[in-house]
Amino acid sequence: MNTHPLIDIYFDTHIHTRYCHHATGTMEEYVLSAIDKGLRHIVFLEHMEGAAVNYFETTWLTDKDFDDYFEEGSRLQDSYSDRLTIGLGVEVGYDAAHPEELLNRLSKHCWEQVGVSYHFMPVPDQPFDLNLVSRQERNVQAIRETGCEQVLTNYFNTLTEAVRVLPGTKVCHLDAALRFQPGLELSSGHWQQIGELLDTIKARDMALEINTSGFVIRGTPFPAPAIIKMALQKEIRLIAGSDAHRPEDVGRFFDKILALLEQLTSEINEELA
Repeated sequence: MNTHPLIDIYFDTHIHTRYCHHATGTMEEYVLSAIDKGLRHIVFLEHMEGAAVNYFETTWLTDKDFDDYFEEGSRLQDSYSDRLTIGLGVEVGYDAAHPEELLNRLSKHCWEQVGVSYHFMPVPDQPFDLNLVSRQERNVQAIRETGCEQVLTNYFNTLTEAVRVLPGTKVCHLDAALRFQPGLELSSGHWQQIGELLDTIKARDMALEINTSGFVIRGTPFPAPAIIKMALQKEIRLIAGSDAHRPEDVGRFFDKILALLEQLTSEINEELA
């Protein structure tokens, strides 16, 4: 892989393990995969959700899980320090009703990266919180019943609030919500919200994640190229993340990021000429 001045593709900042209950593989297996692929730096980014989330399965870590995660992570940092830089981070799913609880839990550890996300949306008429990034049919159907446009409007508003409130270092997969709703299109209002969200990210000096799991799901990363282009125009820092849920996913499609950035910067330069 080649280097690029706008992003470090030897640095994977978004890796999950079996600690989150919906990924496979030990932390060490991900470390070995990263070394095998020639990466120089990785950050594990395990899930933290608010205690009030009402959902039919656990897809995040408990406080005890995080204690074990840091213990194992520290061991790996010592064992592989000469071959790979290993960071311990967290992907926080924002809970607008109880932000203080998340802030208190975040204060208990020293995180290399704090990724900001919004996964679970409470809806009064549904028996469980909507999982905005799930492919399970009951989630897809519940979102459809609630109304995709309404859910997306709430999603972008709440994610913007999360960026303002949480001590984040980056925003994860910005437009991944409702990714399994067929034929979904963003409205002009949603694009305005995205512009405001990017302005907030810039004001908070946070990075925007280019999440390459999107190449598997839709053929482009999260966020979409048009949003990445907006971020480039606003001079927002970019950071790469595979969103790996299997050891072999580490660093996946990072070479595609380079080609995309070359295309987008060429378009911007042509527009300015």
